Amino acid sequence: MFTGIISGLGRITEAHALGADPSHGLRLTVATPPGYLDDVQIGDSIAINGACMTATTLDAAAGRFTLDISAESLDKTCGLDSSGPVNLEKALRASDRLGGHIVAGHVDGIGTVTYFAPVGESWELRIEAPRALGRYLALKGSVAVNGVSLTVNRVSDHDNSTELAINLIPHTLEHTTLGSLEAGARVNLEIDLIARYVERAMTAR
Repeated sequence: MFTGIISGLGRITEAHALGADPSHGLRLTVATPPGYLDDVQIGDSIAINGACMTATTLDAAAGRFTLDISAESLDKTCGLDSSGPVNLEKALRASDRLGGHIVAGHVDGIGTVTYFAPVGESWELRIEAPRALGRYLALKGSVAVNGVSLTVNRVSDHDNSTELAINLIPHTLEHTTLGSLEAGARVNLEIDLIARYVERAMTAR
């Protein structure tokens, strides 16, 4: 489990195919900030842009680790198939503060940025989400965008999609990869875990 509070900015430096056909995934090498892996062991969970992954090898002194990502995970996420910056969060300890919200690290869908511009001292981010996720998005509710816990400020339902609006403060832009977003960018979305269980409880027979 995670909180959606990013603990480090990393970079995918290498992406090697695990096989010759599309049914195989990739082995990723991720570079981390100095000291980030000092308390990490092989087999630990680390969220990469909001997707929970397992550290398969690590070199704490060099600040890098590897992970294997399946073809299924690649199909259901974005930004994890090539080199580039990524948000990192180590798994939640039972004694940690829950500074964001309960995040499972399971990407529910891919959204597309439709608008990103300054508003006063902050920035407004609008994302077009799959319509199937619209029922889980609520005013002042929580959503994880590329692993970052954020508060929904507005929701607009359309025929085939749902647009959500979020305000980002400068601290969030400086300490996550969200500051580099632009219209047309794709992002990983995870809806609120509690909303998922409430729907199941209300619809199960």
